[in-house]
Amino acid sequence: MAAAAIDPVFAAHESLHLVLPRNTKGIGSVILKPDSKDLIDGVTIEAFPIWPDDRGYFLEIGRIGKGLISGFPTGTTQISAALSYPATIKAFHFHLHQTDCWVAAQGMFQVALADLRKDSPTFGLRNTMYVGALRPWQIRIPPGVAHGYKVVGTEPGMLVYITDRTYNPKDEGRIPYDDPGIHYDWELQHK
Repeated sequence: MAAAAIDPVFAAHESLHLVLPRNTKGIGSVILKPDSKDLIDGVTIEAFPIWPDDRGYFLEIGRIGKGLISGFPTGTTQISAALSYPATIKAFHFHLHQTDCWVAAQGMFQVALADLRKDSPTFGLRNTMYVGALRPWQIRIPPGVAHGYKVVGTEPGMLVYITDRTYNPKDEGRIPYDDPGIHYDWELQHK
C-alpha cells in the first residue's frame, strides 16, 4: 500500500525528486521471488549460484559487463564489503546518482527498501527481503530508493556491494532507521 501523505521534496537532482513517505508501521511486501509483482519499480533481483563442497563454498559476486552490473562503467565502478555483527541495523541511506548492487556473501540479512521517488509508480512502498546463505540473491537498487539492512541469525553478515560510481558523500543522504515516515518495523515479526 502506498504512502498516505506526501511531504515536501527534501532532495532532488534533475528529474529525481525525493520525498519522505508517511507509512503506517510495518515491513511492506516481503519479496519471495525475483520477479515479484510487489517489487519496487526499478529494483532488480537475480539469484546467483553457490558451489559448496567439504571445504566451504565459492560464490561469484559478478562479472563486469554481465548480469545486474552489466551497465556499470569500468572507470568508476567500486567494489566494497562490510562485515556486520548479528542484530546490527544499518539504515537508511539513499543516493541521487549511484546505483548499488548488493550481494550477501555470508550470513543472513533482512534487507529493507523504501521508494522515496515522488514520481515513481511505487512511491512510498516498502520491500523486505531475507537474503544470504539461505537465499543467494543479488539486489540492484536504483537512485532514490532508500535501503538498509539488519543482520539476522547468530552469525556475522558480510555484504559485498558493487556501485556504478566511486563513493561521493555529497551523493548520499541518510535517514534514521526509525524514521516515522518510512516507519519500518525492525522488530522480530514471527514471535
